[in-house]
Amino acid sequence: MLNLANYRWTKEPQQCNLQMRSTPYQGRSDIRFLYRPSLAKKRQLVYVLTTWRSGSSFFGELFNQHPEVFFLYEPMWHIWQKLYPGDAVSLQGAARDMLSSLYRCDLSVFQLYNSPGGKNFTSLGLFGATLNKVICSYPLCSAYRKEMVGMVDDKVCKKCPPQSLRLLEEECLKYNTIVIKGVRVLDINVLAPLMEDPSLDLKVIHLVRDPRAVANSRIKSRHGLIRENLQVVRSRDPKLRRIPFVDPGHKMSKKDGADYHSVGAMEVICDRTYRSLRTALNPPGWLKGKYLAVRYEDLVENPVKTLRNVYQFANLSANLDIESFALNMTNGTSSSSKPFIVSARNATQAASAWRTVLSIQQIKQVEEYCHHAMAILGYERVRTAGEAKDLIGHTRADRPGSGDPRAPPPPSRGPAKPSEFAHSPFALYTPGTRHHYPQKGSQRQTPELNPLRSP
Repeated sequence: MLNLANYRWTKEPQQCNLQMRSTPYQGRSDIRFLYRPSLAKKRQLVYVLTTWRSGSSFFGELFNQHPEVFFLYEPMWHIWQKLYPGDAVSLQGAARDMLSSLYRCDLSVFQLYNSPGGKNFTSLGLFGATLNKVICSYPLCSAYRKEMVGMVDDKVCKKCPPQSLRLLEEECLKYNTIVIKGVRVLDINVLAPLMEDPSLDLKVIHLVRDPRAVANSRIKSRHGLIRENLQVVRSRDPKLRRIPFVDPGHKMSKKDGADYHSVGAMEVICDRTYRSLRTALNPPGWLKGKYLAVRYEDLVENPVKTLRNVYQFANLSANLDIESFALNMTNGTSSSSKPFIVSARNATQAASAWRTVLSIQQIKQVEEYCHHAMAILGYERVRTAGEAKDLIGHTRADRPGSGDPRAPPPPSRGPAKPSEFAHSPFALYTPGTRHHYPQKGSQRQTPELNPLRSP
């Protein structure tokens, strides 16, 4: 049992008395970095495969806080911004190529997506730079120390001197573990060439979440995801039959249009998630022993145990400070109105918020798009509006699925039969144990966890 009596979570900068390194802006791209040979020392590389609004910012923060990890947050954001309005599927190759460079500590790839005539790309130009523990810590900045666990204040980090990409590359080369979190690689099969590359020791952690909770969060943050929603929706198959979004007679509003794209994007997201899960259930050689799936609900219900499993998979060790940080961040009392900010909150309550917010029609549409992935992951469908509003009722099956998960989905996209996913390795829970989202004030009862790993 962790004792949090003396643990303080703070955004105050940790003072560092060591002298900070400072270099001028990078004057020009160095061609030596474009053709850098493979690293002599093989590093442990990890990609966090997930989608928008899956709790990935918090999950990525668990790596950002680790003193032995060089962490990058959503680097492919630069691709999507530069190549907008390209659809999500057409950008997958560019995303893979960027990862290939970044895992070799070659950051010159960011220059490709710089604005024409713009200033040279610097450390503070990276997406999420002002929350990055490496960029905001010694020797790149004197505000923080990497070995001290605690969130960084973006207002403090913005005052750090911008460093050249070359200096950031040199810092990258010091780390034995590189972790990149991204939502813009839609399918694990996109990463196959990287995982087959003998010079890269790449593992994938697949973070998943109840699609209805994802849809609810996407609607809540729809104004910040307008471009991304459009890019994903453009990738939908126009030939598929789709159920109506609203009840007959409902008068459409501007809000309905924004919600339509937020929920409509779930069709592409869940289809690609299902492809990834199918691949993991019958893993090819390049994936065996290199895949771990983590359900967000498991993370927030048992953060310490899940954290230890994740770190073990990534060949990292946890310490009391990081475990306390994870537990504190999932047991807060606040409810942030800023969906893109990582903060301490009651994560288990947030996990079931979709039940009281989404309409039954929205729930049904998400389930129509996502029922195959839901069946593999053990998320139960709801039958009535009353059942959806029942916060005490369970949200996952006693024994998720049965049958052969490798069977192709029916053309009609009909409901998945209960016997379809019998022996799914993604069923984390002990058979016969009903799963509930704990309510405030209730005692946690977490069934035994089994690591979600490729054999």
